[in-house]
Amino acid sequence: MIAFCWSLSAAAWTPTSYAALPAGNAITDGKALLRYALPIDNQPVRQLQASLEDIANQLRANRRWGAIANDLKGASRAISNPEKILSSVPAERQPQAEKIIAQIKDGIPKLQAATDKKDKENIWVERANILNLVSELEELMVKEFPYEVPAQYSNLPQLKGRATIAFKTNKGDITVVVDGYSAPVTAGNFVDLVQRGFYNGLEFIRAEDSYVLQTGDPPGKDQGFIDPNTGKYRAVPLEILVKGDSEPTYGVTLEQAGRYTDEPVLPFSAYGAVAMARPEFEPDGGSSQFFFFLFEPELTPAGRNLLDGRYSVFGYVTEGKEVLEKLKAGDKIESAKVIQGADKLVQPQVA
Repeated sequence: MIAFCWSLSAAAWTPTSYAALPAGNAITDGKALLRYALPIDNQPVRQLQASLEDIANQLRANRRWGAIANDLKGASRAISNPEKILSSVPAERQPQAEKIIAQIKDGIPKLQAATDKKDKENIWVERANILNLVSELEELMVKEFPYEVPAQYSNLPQLKGRATIAFKTNKGDITVVVDGYSAPVTAGNFVDLVQRGFYNGLEFIRAEDSYVLQTGDPPGKDQGFIDPNTGKYRAVPLEILVKGDSEPTYGVTLEQAGRYTDEPVLPFSAYGAVAMARPEFEPDGGSSQFFFFLFEPELTPAGRNLLDGRYSVFGYVTEGKEVLEKLKAGDKIESAKVIQGADKLVQPQVA
């Protein structure tokens, strides 16, 4: 088993150089993080998203109905001028975007009606419906892959976009969205292994409540994937895209790079973050083993742990979080299948 060993105590994780930093309002929803990670630049759609995202904060803060009403006004303003949103959508996709915008406009009054009734449960439902549409709209804005992956990784599969993976386990189903925009090599390796059927039948080898659930260790002495084309262990580099950077950093932790306070685009602040495991002292030693991070605010406050910048997050659980809570060491992945985005996988050219 490839181990990664860090203390569970957030206090133990936080060095003195971090001690004065405010925890901030880190985003703890994987779907929201995936939305914000998209490489787009359209202020109205981001304002629409931010207004809808904030409703969750207000609901958790003793139902601040006035603040929720203001968020709804902000969302209505943002969607009131479709031309500004459509300006970022390629012409051939605009008819699809127009339909989505119309659906969003139809959804906001439903959300307003639930708010007027102070129907918290229905607010969650209507908000989620609209945000799913916002996700679709934002994805239509992505014109091309935003950077070139270093040539030294051209021997590895790369995901030039996003893919959705459906896991069937003996305790239930889990859906994961992996993000090649932020981690193309890590996500590409993962999607390739899923397509090969590598994870089918593998056991979870480590399960710690409120911490991690790890799998991907194949039977036998090997601790990772042996590429049949080379007969060698396929090693995957540590890959982290930092907010504000145009491309990921490779082969070095943010701590080693002296970037202690920089934030990854895909952080460990959400329950069900999916990350590559690796030997403790080998940043580029990951291969097939990965883990689900079982975020627990009391133990690992968002923005106050040392996993960020030390391990490659490459996606989030979007459905089936309740199943993660049930899985223990010895439980199994019955099957893993790419259900969307397989066309985004770019295989290396065989010489």
